[in-house]
Amino acid sequence: MDSTPAWAPAGLPAREYLLICLTSAAVTFLLTGIVRVVALRTGAVAHPRRRDVHLTPIPRMGGVAMYGGVLGGMFLANNLPALSRSFDYSNDALAVILAGGLITVVGALDDRFELDSLTKLAGQVTAAGILVLMGVRWFMLPSSGQTSDIGSVLVLSPNQGQLLTVLLTVAMINAMNFVDGLDGLASGIGLIAASATCAFSLSLLQNQNGDVTAYPPALIAATIAGACLGFLPYNFQPARIFMGDSGSMLIGLMLAAASTTAAGKMDPTSFTPEDALGLFAPLIVVVAVLFVPLLDLILAVVRRTRAGRSPFHADKMHLHHRLLEIGHSQRRAVLLIYLWAAVLAFGAVSLTLFDVLVVAWAMGFVVLVAGIISIVPRIRAR
Repeated sequence: MDSTPAWAPAGLPAREYLLICLTSAAVTFLLTGIVRVVALRTGAVAHPRRRDVHLTPIPRMGGVAMYGGVLGGMFLANNLPALSRSFDYSNDALAVILAGGLITVVGALDDRFELDSLTKLAGQVTAAGILVLMGVRWFMLPSSGQTSDIGSVLVLSPNQGQLLTVLLTVAMINAMNFVDGLDGLASGIGLIAASATCAFSLSLLQNQNGDVTAYPPALIAATIAGACLGFLPYNFQPARIFMGDSGSMLIGLMLAAASTTAAGKMDPTSFTPEDALGLFAPLIVVVAVLFVPLLDLILAVVRRTRAGRSPFHADKMHLHHRLLEIGHSQRRAVLLIYLWAAVLAFGAVSLTLFDVLVVAWAMGFVVLVAGIISIVPRIRAR
């Protein structure tokens, strides 16, 4: 029986994408044990701080293993009958390999030596610049005004597209870095966001009748989804290794690159608001997960400043900390955030694939269930 999704044409290389994802997962899983030993011997260890949840030193630098998984998936793709053409007609995959390698090195150095913020920012901008120099950039944005002869989109100039690409990539890198606060949180969020992006990219490929130039977005998403999947068994609570900045920044960069390359493959004459939601699904997920802690942070800065204290005083205000305070265990808190992330990510993508009313009802039901589960410990406490 053919396992190709119903919305995919017969010629869509769905099995090859699945093979790439599983290969990235297997390579990452095998490399993580080796990287863990290296991290312990080189001193790349996260010692508990007052605002941390873990109580014992944990090795980090897991992003190095994840990048190895990405390379494994990309190498296999370059040797498969269909996906090898991703490298023949586009530089997108090669751009991600080079930019991902740089961001992983910067992150690994930070995992070991704790680089200052300006050095990390310089590395992030440079990695984003590599993407831009190799042709990965935004070409258009949704628009309600008649700003071009197309009408429904705003066509960006090369400079505007390049600047937007760098800004969104750096924002996504740092957003994923902030998300990494509980065992398995960042790797699970990365898996969910990348899987949703891959599904959206496959729908674009189907709409373009399997055009080989549209292969890279799903390839990029499939490899980072596999890397997150392969790392998760080591990282889920109780974690044996953290991905560190090398992992969280790699996930952020690759999610941004997948969305950017997907935007470049879309037909501007048929661009819809639902397409925009699908494109920005990874960013929507991460911003939603970060909304509560960011709001808390802003209020805390105001509160501390008014009280005459430093606005940078560290505390436990992130969303996962709030869930722990309510009474959830670490595992349940992470699983709840997974649920909310999946609702947002796959809900946004489903709007591009299925009837809007059906998706809205389904999302409403799941949101209601998730909301009830989230507050159960507080209700029991009363």
